[in-house]
Amino acid sequence: IPKMEAVQYDPQNRKLSFLKVPIPSQPKSKEVLVRVAFAGICGTDIHITEGKFPCRDTPFIMGHEFSGVVSAVGSDVKHIKKGDNVAVDPNSGCLTCDACHNGNYHYCTGGGIDKINGIYQDGGWAEYCLVPADQVHKLPDNITLEQAGLTEPLSCVSHGWDRIIPIPVGSRILILGAGIIGNLWASVLHLQGHRRVIVSEPQEARRKLLAKLETGYDIITPEELKTRRAKDLTWGVDLVIDCSGYAPAIEEALDLINPGGILCIFGVSSPQARISVSPYALYKNELKIIAVKVNPFSFPKALGWIEAMGSRYLQYDKLGVKTYSLSQYEDALKALKKGTVAKAMFKMEK
Repeated sequence: IPKMEAVQYDPQNRKLSFLKVPIPSQPKSKEVLVRVAFAGICGTDIHITEGKFPCRDTPFIMGHEFSGVVSAVGSDVKHIKKGDNVAVDPNSGCLTCDACHNGNYHYCTGGGIDKINGIYQDGGWAEYCLVPADQVHKLPDNITLEQAGLTEPLSCVSHGWDRIIPIPVGSRILILGAGIIGNLWASVLHLQGHRRVIVSEPQEARRKLLAKLETGYDIITPEELKTRRAKDLTWGVDLVIDCSGYAPAIEEALDLINPGGILCIFGVSSPQARISVSPYALYKNELKIIAVKVNPFSFPKALGWIEAMGSRYLQYDKLGVKTYSLSQYEDALKALKKGTVAKAMFKMEK
């Protein structure tokens, strides 16, 4: 039986392993076998390995953000063919419940998150991955496999964008966190003409990485953010986009929002995290809190954004993305946890 390299997670022992496993079998009628090119490590993946995010309870191959080349297609698959460059959307629903029929498959309780590749089904931290055909998107010729490795996180940003617009140019905006998601939000805002943007990030290495994007944004520490407010109690922002999932930072940022402003909860927190909110302050300032969950129907929009952003924004070195082989998974996770990279990406050697 032909074997492939993979990084597998054992949830019972909270242990990752690099090993050789059988290449998935030939695809069924509505499946596609993808030879993976680039596969990202997400903050959610770290939460999973720490036992803080729900996942399958038996060993599985992780990785829900990946691009690759079609290796084989099932008999009913017409929209792509062997040899096509593709990006894979890991999310879907049961397509039978009220949520799915209302166009909100990300609310689905019967399918939805329980079917995600890399969390409940085998994912892209391997040389090959078997995926449902309707979750595979062909890449335009002007998008590289490297750029397409960021399609899934960008599709989530795209959904967030749809949830919080309009954002008038000239708005004062605060981004919390300069991991890859904060950097992608910074890129998208800059592309759309926004210049009054502040990014708060505690780790110096990540602040330096974000500066490589040359947005001209104010990149500061959380302490500097507090000092700014302490010096001028009237200072505030119109929109806060949390990309950290860190509850204390979210809570502090609520006090910085101008009347009529918005808090966007984008980063994924631990299920145990809590924030304290004053209902009176929400009333007095007519604040909106808008949460964002994954990427319903936003993969095509993300591919459109990748075309628009191009190499001006989507170069790995500018975004702080570093590539690793699957066998270097321990180094990749350490770098991500330390904050010496904004994102770690597996690059398949073949």
